[in-house]
Amino acid sequence: MSIALYLRLLSVGLLCPSLLSSVRPFISCGTVRLALLRSPIPSGGGSLSGASVRLQLQKLREKETISDRRDSQAESSRTVSPDHRDLPLRSDRQRTRYADRDRTYSLRPSEIHTLTDVGRFRVVAVEDLANLGYPGNRPGMDNDLRNLVRQGLLQRRGTSALKKESQHVLTLTKRGQRFLRRQGLVPEDQTIYSGLIKPREANHDASLYRLYQKAAGEIERKGGKVLRVQLDYELKEKLYRKLGKAQTQDEGRNHRSKIAFARELHLPVVNGKVAFPDVRIEYANQEMEISRVDLELATSHYHPQHLSEKARAGFQIYARSEDAPGLRRVRDDREIMTAILSL
Repeated sequence: MSIALYLRLLSVGLLCPSLLSSVRPFISCGTVRLALLRSPIPSGGGSLSGASVRLQLQKLREKETISDRRDSQAESSRTVSPDHRDLPLRSDRQRTRYADRDRTYSLRPSEIHTLTDVGRFRVVAVEDLANLGYPGNRPGMDNDLRNLVRQGLLQRRGTSALKKESQHVLTLTKRGQRFLRRQGLVPEDQTIYSGLIKPREANHDASLYRLYQKAAGEIERKGGKVLRVQLDYELKEKLYRKLGKAQTQDEGRNHRSKIAFARELHLPVVNGKVAFPDVRIEYANQEMEISRVDLELATSHYHPQHLSEKARAGFQIYARSEDAPGLRRVRDDREIMTAILSL
């Protein structure tokens, strides 16, 4: 754990000198390390007896039923994302002028929130932003989006040329990305994206914001605080950058290096392959420990082996409401020990 992240915990009031004993840090070579908490990795199937398998699957179905029936009011009633609690509320309509080199922008706190949310996830569906970012205030969102687009910070577009398959999504422009970074409106260790890199995956990627909101809401209800969000792009880039520097002519050695680097990044290895989640949330729990949860958005295209590998990696698996029933049937048929939660 870097000193910068440790100081962020101090700055938001999650750590203070009197709490150091409960956090249990130790300092070595200028680095503060905190105890890390990881969830146990499900087996994804195994040598359980038939009765045990049926019992486990029944417990998973009960968990899914509770999740499916849970009142979504807890999420929709939030006026800010869980990790935006230190910023002004979206309801604050006062505008602030930001000087950014040769330009000046006039922005409300709600517009800063929107830029930050879109930048962290690269692409956000307009409908999801309305429901989760501006609950009950669609006119306010529309007004904010018009202002952000007009000032060249945000882009609004469709995900497909086919009207039936397209949805309206938001991405940052390069100008918007630079603005957030130069103004220090996001932590230095939080990656911010601009543009739409893979249009074919836009519909899938646009759902990650909704996926995050559901998982982050659960973290918040348990007394945690989100510190950082990482997408698979970032995790892959970090791994392959390390691997590129250590590349040799020996394929066996390269593979061993890849596995070692994956473990440094807390990435699971399943059947000799590194598994990357769609989203990783890093947060501080009630015990002041830094923890991570890896999230996967499964689709109807997942074959049983793919689903099993994601379960064995220990990922929390979610699916869109239209995909969840089919995936759960596959899970039951193949006795894959993982819950599949519905978005």
